Amino acid sequence: MKAKDLMTRPVVTITPDTMLADAAALLAQHRISGLPVVEGHRVVGIVSESDLLQHREMGERSPRRPWWACMFRELPDPLDYVKAHAVRAGDVMTTRVICVAEDAPAPAIATLLERKAIRRVPVLSGEKLVGIVTRADLVRSVGLAERKSRLRTWQSDDTIRARLLEELDAQPWWSSASNVQVTRGIVRYSGVYDGDDARRAARVAAENIPGVRRVDDDRVDASNLLSTME
Repeated sequence: MKAKDLMTRPVVTITPDTMLADAAALLAQHRISGLPVVEGHRVVGIVSESDLLQHREMGERSPRRPWWACMFRELPDPLDYVKAHAVRAGDVMTTRVICVAEDAPAPAIATLLERKAIRRVPVLSGEKLVGIVTRADLVRSVGLAERKSRLRTWQSDDTIRARLLEELDAQPWWSSASNVQVTRGIVRYSGVYDGDDARRAARVAAENIPGVRRVDDDRVDASNLLSTME
């Protein structure tokens, strides 16, 4: 799957001259966390929630410093003043924008988001903005791919059981006192299991076998069984 397959489009954008109040309203209206800033078709920046949080109206103003403070501390950065008092998007936007091409593969985009600690990347066709991929888009793509894979995959009950037993028999927590049956894709465990963690692990093992529709565990906890025998 590539960027063009999972990107959100059309993209909600703003210009450098967009008022910050309007940018904040767009974020809330569309329930998004960032807005690409464009001039023509070219992406020149991004305004995110974190950019707006630096604005003075989102917190208390810094107290006025006495004139002699500059003798003992570094002078305030004028850029900090711009960030705190700006009224237009162009003054608070992040200008170093990381973009991807529309044919960029999903795994590469996921790695990029993680490595750069960012939440979204604009998608370009040449220099033209054609979409945006967010972490949420990638999560949805993983779920969609998994569902499609399961729908395409069919295995007989005997094949499911054989593959599941092969996996279970290799695990030290799997109890030989447990039995496995598969009927129409439904896995049913019977017998005895040793602890809730082992029971959970058995369910997960079954759910990883393509073609499994459901897992029913009718086994008895070994510790409960022993307590009734005492």
